[in-house]
Amino acid sequence: MELEGKVALVTGGGSGIGQAVVQAMADAGAAVCINWSGEHGVQAREHAARLPRACAVEADIGEPAQVSKLVNATVDRFGGLDVLVNNAAVNRSAPLLDMPVEDWDAVLRVNLRGAFCCLQAAAQAMRDSGRGGSIINMSSIHEDVAFPTFAPYTVAKGGLRMLMRTAALELADYGIRVNNIAPGAILTPLNTATVEDPDKLALLQRVVPQRRMGTPEEVATLAVFLASDRAAYITGSTYTVD
Repeated sequence: MELEGKVALVTGGGSGIGQAVVQAMADAGAAVCINWSGEHGVQAREHAARLPRACAVEADIGEPAQVSKLVNATVDRFGGLDVLVNNAAVNRSAPLLDMPVEDWDAVLRVNLRGAFCCLQAAAQAMRDSGRGGSIINMSSIHEDVAFPTFAPYTVAKGGLRMLMRTAALELADYGIRVNNIAPGAILTPLNTATVEDPDKLALLQRVVPQRRMGTPEEVATLAVFLASDRAAYITGSTYTVD
């Protein structure tokens, strides 16, 4: 119960890694606000109903006003905010020369602008409370590794790395730590196409030392650690799970 007494907000918490992070933090004793948008509302609300201290709040994280309401709803419901997990993300794929600018904007809007909006609003709440906190961005190995046909995704994740590093320096005086988790190939709905394609799966098994995908729970374990007081001297770094 190392997160007992803490309050966590997880964006994109209705499925995949976000859902696993919600469960892991609740199991560790935290109260959790599950943010969702789009098609995962039923999952988020049902998950919240199963947990001892949780709520589900819809918000478009690309809209600052909605992010402000999301953070305020968390603070009002649970009395504060100690942990933000910037997990929400979208993806679009096309060759660079054929990439519609609308797809570029859609990815950057959620994956980078949305992460910034949430980080800013959460950090303001943490500063004003005087309790400090931990901000964890769910990045990707593609903050470093190029990924042909996924340019906006890699650009957003690269930007998230520098946002994390800059925020870690600026927010340290308020007792706020900022880190990234960079998963590799994880068994989530986003990777269904890889699992169902024998050639893609064979390639993955050749390049991954353990010859398998990771699980969302294996990523969530690290998130709980970074949110906890055991990680009190850890900030400004990316931790790879691949």
